[in-house]
Amino acid sequence: MPFFQAPDGTNLHYLDEGSGTPVLALAGLSRNSTDFSFVAAKLAGIRLIRMDYRGRGKSDWSGAESYTLVQEGADVMALLDHLQLDRVAVLGTSRGGLIAMGLAATAKDRLTGVCLNDIGPVLESAGLETIKDYIGRNPKARTFEDAAAIRASLVDGFANVPQSRWEEEARIHYIETPDGLIINYDPALRDAVLAGMEQPAIDLWPFFDALQGLPLALIRGANSQLLSKATADEMARRRPDMTYVNVPDRGHVPFLDEPESLAALHEWIAKLS
Repeated sequence: MPFFQAPDGTNLHYLDEGSGTPVLALAGLSRNSTDFSFVAAKLAGIRLIRMDYRGRGKSDWSGAESYTLVQEGADVMALLDHLQLDRVAVLGTSRGGLIAMGLAATAKDRLTGVCLNDIGPVLESAGLETIKDYIGRNPKARTFEDAAAIRASLVDGFANVPQSRWEEEARIHYIETPDGLIINYDPALRDAVLAGMEQPAIDLWPFFDALQGLPLALIRGANSQLLSKATADEMARRRPDMTYVNVPDRGHVPFLDEPESLAALHEWIAKLS
């Protein structure tokens, strides 16, 4: 099981599979390398690298004060150095896309392209409130089956998703114990997120504009509460060369194995080479 050590001594887990164009897949806020399990086998011709952020998945917990976009961006750079990769493309889901935009503003020479999965420079308050509700809290469900049923009925913006997919999702995001299900990340992530939300909002449009010149794609859940269509349309206006799709029957975030998502990913990967 591959690990590398960040400069502060934190052990971080990653996966490195396939060959071809290097693509680093960065997961959502509380998620990990399994975020890309549904799409990994469908992305031929690339070297897919997946990292567990500190405090998530199989990586060490390092405390709320270290669960920041700046630190996680630095951890990405440390991984690239560990793998001796000068440049890499980034497929960023939600928080992963924010990290990618941050890297574009601070270390653009290390990037060959970026694909954003349901994230942009404006985060809608409805989506942020949803995050505040669940982050760092164990689910009420006691079994994976119960968790799947709850997700199917409560997750906003999703339709035509088979029950088997929700069960796969539950097994990815929770750990089953004799006392019920628990989250598979450091609960202190909640403290970090709430502290971040209390800070003055940062204008992220310059970070998006820093992607200029890089092959760019945007995959948006058509029913997303975090990324509005107005923001996505403005992103497309600023980058008319951007591959842009709205995935029907999906909220935040698409699974990435939908036909529309796969078409966008394949188009973007072709541009990388």
